[in-house]
Amino acid sequence: MKRTASRTGILAALVGLAVTALTAVASPAQAAPVEHRGADTAAEARAVAAYWTPERMRSAVPIEQLVKAPNLSLKDVAKGESTIIQSIPNGGGAWTGAGKVVQTAGRVFFTMGGRNASCSGDAVTSANGSVVITAGHCVKYQGAWHTNWTFAPGYDNGNTPYGTWTAKSTLTTPQWEASEDMNYDVGAAVVNPLNGQKLTDVVGAQGIAFNQARNQSMYTFGYPAAAPYDGTKLIYCSGSTFTDFLLTKDHGMNCNMTGGSSGGPWFLNFSEATGAGVQASVNSFGYNFLPGYMFGPYFGTDAQNLYNRAQAA
Repeated sequence: MKRTASRTGILAALVGLAVTALTAVASPAQAAPVEHRGADTAAEARAVAAYWTPERMRSAVPIEQLVKAPNLSLKDVAKGESTIIQSIPNGGGAWTGAGKVVQTAGRVFFTMGGRNASCSGDAVTSANGSVVITAGHCVKYQGAWHTNWTFAPGYDNGNTPYGTWTAKSTLTTPQWEASEDMNYDVGAAVVNPLNGQKLTDVVGAQGIAFNQARNQSMYTFGYPAAAPYDGTKLIYCSGSTFTDFLLTKDHGMNCNMTGGSSGGPWFLNFSEATGAGVQASVNSFGYNFLPGYMFGPYFGTDAQNLYNRAQAA
C-alpha cells in the first residue's frame, strides 16, 4: 500500500474516529467480487439463528464503535451502461409511514472481534430471491470477515416480525477487500431460506440501480444505534444529494443518522405512498468536521458485478 499523506484528525467514521492516512491504491477495474462462506449448512444456520436472542440484538453495539478510520482515495468510480432493475427534505427522523420499506429494510447483526455489533441492510430484487445489500464494512473489516451474520427485516425494538435470516455467504467489492477503499464500501449477503421460503417471497424486494446520474434527490434509511438514537426504530433522511468534493467521490446528503445506520439503503425515485424505490447507494461514513451529513458510495460497475455475483449464488 502506498502511503501518500498523514493527516491525523481529518475524517471520522460515523462515531468520530480520526483518519491517520490517505491512500492511493490502484483499483482493479474488473476484478471479481470476493465471497466468504457463512452458515452454509442447516446446522450452522440454526446455531446462528439461536445465537441472536432479543437481548443480544438490543445489546449489540453500532459497528462504528469498533472500527478505526477508513482509507480514502480521491478518484472516480468505474462506470458502465446505465441500468435500473426494477421530496421533502428531512435531516433525520423516524419513518412513520408504511409501505414496502418497512419490510425490506432491516437491522443487520454480526460478531466482530468477539463483540456483537450491528449495521443496517435492505432486501433487493434478485434471481435467487435471497440478496441483502449493505456496506462493505458490515461484512468484513481489517482482514476479518464478520461471523454470526444475520438480517432482521422490519426490526422493531427487539421484535423480528419477518424472522431472522442467516447468511449463507457474504460478499464485498475487490477494492474494499484489498484496501478498504471507501469509494467501494459495498457489501452483500446471500441469506438462507427460512421455513422453506426465500427472503423476498416473504418481505418483497426493492429495485436496484447502477451507473445513474449523480446529484439527484434521494431517500436514505437505517437503524442508527448511537446517540441520540438507540437502534430500535427505522430512521430516514431525504433531500438533494451532492458529490463529495473532499476525500472521496461518494454521494453526500444532509442527514444526522449515527452509528448503526451503516449499510442502510439510499433510494432514487422513492415513493412515500408505497415505500418503494430503486436502491443506488448505502450509508457509509461521515466527516467529524462536517456534522449532519452522510456519505454513501456510488453504485458503478464494480457494485453491479458484486450484485450479479450475489444473485447467482
